[in-house]
Amino acid sequence: MNSTLRSPPARAARTAYHHGELRQTLLDAAADLLANGGIDAVGMREIARRASVSHAAPYRHYASREALLADLAAIGFEQLAARFAALPPLATPDRRLVDMARAYVDFARQQPQLWRLMFGNALDKLEYPALLEASRLVLATLRATVEALGVPAPATHQTLAAWAFAHGVARLVLDHRLDAHLDTPIDADALVQEAARIFLRGLRTP
Repeated sequence: MNSTLRSPPARAARTAYHHGELRQTLLDAAADLLANGGIDAVGMREIARRASVSHAAPYRHYASREALLADLAAIGFEQLAARFAALPPLATPDRRLVDMARAYVDFARQQPQLWRLMFGNALDKLEYPALLEASRLVLATLRATVEALGVPAPATHQTLAAWAFAHGVARLVLDHRLDAHLDTPIDADALVQEAARIFLRGLRTP
């Protein structure tokens, strides 16, 4: 897909678009609505208004609101995969697992509404091949890291366990649970490292 999310166009933007420009403009407007108001704020009429096009224009590229949201989610997975790819290549498998978990939590903290869209139940990934492929790419990257720890392929349960601890930390952070139930504030990065340490120890315990 290789799309990027930019700032939405100004209200006075021109209404004539070259091929491909309208789709990107729609995505940018939807991304801004998502970031500022969550999934419920993303509506096709408002997207069209921000793009300065007719209410019918978005449907030239997207059959439904859900199809547009699926495109946004797929781009989010591509961005997350790019973060994983940018991690230090010479790190040990242990270090890489920690770095990936940290990158996962940081992504959730920086783009919480996009993260919730990607991993929530608003979309059925099986209905959107590009979204399913993008999500599987992220999981495959994590699987390769877990297998590099010495776990025999396909390491399915171990990969899901690694995802679960990173996802759990991210969810606790986004839901503000780290401070709500504890007397002492907990640093999210320190929690990631401790969760990774426990995971790695359990992985190597007979």
